[in-house]
Amino acid sequence: MIPLFIILAVLIVLVLFVAGVYNAMVVKRNRVKNGWHQIEVQLKRRFDLIPNLVETVKGYAAHERAIFERIAEARSLAMGAKGPAESARANNALTDTLKSLFAVVENYPNLKANENFARLQEELTTTENKISFARQFYNDVVMDYNNKIQMFPSNIIAGMFRFAAAEFYSAPEAEREAPKVKF
Repeated sequence: MIPLFIILAVLIVLVLFVAGVYNAMVVKRNRVKNGWHQIEVQLKRRFDLIPNLVETVKGYAAHERAIFERIAEARSLAMGAKGPAESARANNALTDTLKSLFAVVENYPNLKANENFARLQEELTTTENKISFARQFYNDVVMDYNNKIQMFPSNIIAGMFRFAAAEFYSAPEAEREAPKVKF
């Protein structure tokens, strides 16, 4: 017969292995949550900057009412978005409306020279860069987490404890195409 202490030792090693894999998956899942919250922090900063930017432009381009309404609507939709897919769609729509705003600004040289507008535009550009970095970080930790829960032997433990794959933050189809440059 196999001595009792060998069976006990094997059970202890097995329990420690399962606990170690489980804890590693919890850490990775929490990194995914943290990555998503980092995106939300930067989006909140962006949402806070937009009304100031719009107010500055309104003083110069009051007759461009439609663009301001579209920005307000897109901002509201983006703020209410849930999850990576819905958030990506809503924030890309907001980005498109902001591009329209900056196209309008091109028609107002005094506005472009306005110090407050230039500062707000620079803050928005910096925030957009931070959002891009946060999205990249999020996708990196999602990949790491998804790999962990899908690879053997941790996939067995992931299944036992119902760890689900996380959703990537993906760019819309329109942004995946190379821009067309014409001279």
